[in-house]
Amino acid sequence: MENYTICNCKQVSYFDISDALQKSTHFDDVLEAFEDVQKITHCSTGCGGCHQKVLDAISEIMGGAMR
Repeated sequence: MENYTICNCKQVSYFDISDALQKSTHFDDVLEAFEDVQKITHCSTGCGGCHQKVLDAISEIMGGAMR
């Protein structure tokens, strides 16, 4: 997997989100996992333009882990 910046305001990358997900206790619910990731990385707390990109990354990471 290639690392890339998802949240430009807070400089949060795909790998940062993946690392934050490893600390999440809500690995079965995307929206609750999003809240955990947001608390750890502060992604999507600036302009909010990356909200859907963050959700997509979480879904992709969670989907890969469940295979």
